[in-house]
Amino acid sequence: MNRFQGVKIMTNYEKFFEEQMQNPEIKKEYDRLEPTFSIIQAFIDARKASGLTQKELSIRTGITKIDISKIERGNANPSIQTLQQLAAGMGRMLKIQFV
Repeated sequence: MNRFQGVKIMTNYEKFFEEQMQNPEIKKEYDRLEPTFSIIQAFIDARKASGLTQKELSIRTGITKIDISKIERGNANPSIQTLQQLAAGMGRMLKIQFV
């Protein structure tokens, strides 16, 4: 039996992240940006789960691969209509919630 089984080993990044979150200014900015990062990650995860490359999604939606790449890198601010079009291209529906 592995003596580390069930033990979480912290990576250098995780340690760095935890240290940075102790700074109130950094934490405030992280919290402000977190919803954007979550949307980007959800989009990337959905595209990959759909088994599509950026190019394939581009062909399906008519949205350029460059624009899809910009969205995934956080360098674009897509409209709800664009997000709906991308979701449809992945065989999905867009759902936005206020919590």
